[in-house]
Amino acid sequence: MGDSIISGLISKLNMLPDEAVTLILAMLPISELRGAIPFGIHNNMPLARLLAISILGNLLPVIPLYFLLGRIMRLLDKSRAGRGFSRWLVNRTLKKSGVIQLYEMAGLIIFVGIPLPMTGAWTGTVAAVLLKLRPKYYFIGITGGVLLAAAIVSALMLLIKIAI
Repeated sequence: MGDSIISGLISKLNMLPDEAVTLILAMLPISELRGAIPFGIHNNMPLARLLAISILGNLLPVIPLYFLLGRIMRLLDKSRAGRGFSRWLVNRTLKKSGVIQLYEMAGLIIFVGIPLPMTGAWTGTVAAVLLKLRPKYYFIGITGGVLLAAAIVSALMLLIKIAI
């Protein structure tokens, strides 16, 4: 059942232009631009267009998430399954957010910008909300981190492409 759903989604994505797939990948919490940039480079998208779409796609969902997360968490807490998920999310995020707690905006740039598993703009947003970072620090930190991640991932992917 799950395989047929995934293969159905993949076949639908294959029908979209590369730019649309790149935007979708950049918006998703699992892939973010760390998945979008390799996809675009693999599909020979022009680098400037690829970076613009990936950065925009990565930033689009996390800005409203910053303002809505409190409400979302309160809604989740109304059910047992939701409460379990929200507690897991809070605990996991706070465990990984030491650099943000210590350095605030600069820590957020580092946390979001270094492309490691379970870091990125989505997790950085959750951490910023939980740590009550002021919006000014959040916006600069997330944007700086996304730009840093885009530079690192692009450089690595281009080096790999040259080496192959």
